[in-house]
Amino acid sequence: MAKIQGQWLPTTVKEVQHLGWDYIDVILFTGDAYIDHPSMGTAVIGRVLEAHGYRVAIVPQPNWRDDLRDFRKLGRPRLFFGVSAGAMDSMVNHYTANRRRRSDDAYTPDARAGQRPDYPTIVYSNILKQLFPDVPVVIAGIEASLRRLAHYDYWQDRLRPSILMDSKADLLIYGMGEKPNIAIADALSSGATIDQLTDIPQTAVRMPLSAIPTQGDDVVLHSFDECLANKKMQAENFRHIEVESNLWNGHNLWQATGDIAIKVNRTNPPMTTEEIDASFDLPYTRLPHPRYQGKRIPAYEMIRHSVNLHRGCFGGCAFCTISAHQGKFIASRSKQSIMREVKQVIQMDDFKGYISDLGGPSANMYGMHGIDLERCQRCARPSCLHPKPCSNLNTDHSALLDIYHAVDALPQVKKSFIGSGVRYDLSMHRTGNPAVDKVNAQFNEELIRFHVSGRLKVAPEHTSDTVLNVMRKPSFALFEQFKQIFDRINEKYNLRQQLIPYFISSHPACTEVDMAELAAITKDLNFHLEQVQDFTPTPMTISTEAFYTGFHPYTLQPIVSAHTPQEKLAQRKYFFWYKPEYKQDIVRSLTRLHRQDLIRRLFSHGAPSTRVTATPREPQNKHFQKNRRNIRKK
Repeated sequence: MAKIQGQWLPTTVKEVQHLGWDYIDVILFTGDAYIDHPSMGTAVIGRVLEAHGYRVAIVPQPNWRDDLRDFRKLGRPRLFFGVSAGAMDSMVNHYTANRRRRSDDAYTPDARAGQRPDYPTIVYSNILKQLFPDVPVVIAGIEASLRRLAHYDYWQDRLRPSILMDSKADLLIYGMGEKPNIAIADALSSGATIDQLTDIPQTAVRMPLSAIPTQGDDVVLHSFDECLANKKMQAENFRHIEVESNLWNGHNLWQATGDIAIKVNRTNPPMTTEEIDASFDLPYTRLPHPRYQGKRIPAYEMIRHSVNLHRGCFGGCAFCTISAHQGKFIASRSKQSIMREVKQVIQMDDFKGYISDLGGPSANMYGMHGIDLERCQRCARPSCLHPKPCSNLNTDHSALLDIYHAVDALPQVKKSFIGSGVRYDLSMHRTGNPAVDKVNAQFNEELIRFHVSGRLKVAPEHTSDTVLNVMRKPSFALFEQFKQIFDRINEKYNLRQQLIPYFISSHPACTEVDMAELAAITKDLNFHLEQVQDFTPTPMTISTEAFYTGFHPYTLQPIVSAHTPQEKLAQRKYFFWYKPEYKQDIVRSLTRLHRQDLIRRLFSHGAPSTRVTATPREPQNKHFQKNRRNIRKK
């Protein structure tokens, strides 16, 4: 075994020599700084491989501009190179929704920009293939995962093929990578060659066109060239891609790309509690590597005193990539594993008594699953909450409350906060079971009373039911009911807390009038919006496919979107109706739209004097059977 208890994985030749190693099994390259924490994917994969007896080194943020010494310094691994762009898609990390270059990078020491290239998965992989052409290169992480098949790239404004084509990598891992990485390492260590590994679940590979099946259960998508010629075919493809990524027992996907076939192997079933515990219980230091001593890494500041309770999200929001990457089925840690990590946080030198987040992709999905799991294993719904919560979904928040109570009972914990997003449509859902409904009402009260750090952020996203339906979000009326609960509990306990709603402009199906009505409705609720976002199309979401193709992937009906900077600004300005400099333009626009009623609602008493600076949000930075085998059949 190569376990390094209480130490970081090596990043330099000197560190490797200090361990007495004469070879390295796997060398991982990442676009992020190396933070040895269970929230950081490269650290997780490194620790998982280490726990299975492999020697692993990490090269964080290699310099790709010089003589490439960072790519050479550790030499050739015995098994493979692993490449990840980092915790975010690099283009979301680098550019705003207006395609403007960002001036900082939260995953880099001192937030310095420019420490990774655009598309590092492609850049790093090509360099490694140039330097070590016979060493297998495996790409993974969210950038590779969401670009595993043909995808629209907003920053280049074009359809791109699978990232396997541009990266020249031998194999791609999508989703949670523990099982695929171990399967690859074990196979290569046993003498298999990389070209023989064509069937590992949650991987994608290049194959000859002749390998595409003509019968069986595999799904054959429209080819990349067909999608270039006909956007509706791309939209039609995505319906199958999304369904397959969320199935308990999915099928292989195939897509012809030039003279190559991309094969995406089916997903693994959701991780068991024992499996996810094993991943989180590894000997992480929970700290940035000592090479960054004296430097601040903003992303680490956000997670250093946080604890992740589960993976996956069954919300299925149309603009979110979580389910495409983590899946819709929840994999929850045991209470014992969670408490072990909380106690590790408590022992940190800088811990002051406050847990910053007991959360997950959606904070209140911990421990939730179908009442009848056999129904779940047959289900093709992309969302368990839209258009209404599934009748088979157990929404009982008891297990989550038990975690909160156990953490808060620790004498060293002054308060635990819930910093992750909360699905109020889940906690407010009336099940018809008095015991469950009582517990869920208790969850809402305890959340607001004990776990808010002055401001509770929730995500209604819009006020228009038409837009919300496309987003797969509940009606805004439900948010108004939640606000009443929030206000009542604040008044009951004499709390002075704020409810901060998140909203998106320029989402597919949203019009300028929809945004003007959003402004009027939120004004009536006394909100001056702060957490706002112009829709950013990111690979592998329903919203992005609708934006690019002009068709909704499930109905194939036309759908409107704001595309030009002028169209986007025309919608975004309504977030700032309270700023005097926007008033004249808004009045002019609403006059053109013949909506004098909205002018009166917004400005009947003049422009308000209160000034609030809006702050941007990062993108979420989450039934059909006929003709599934080959959708090219007409």
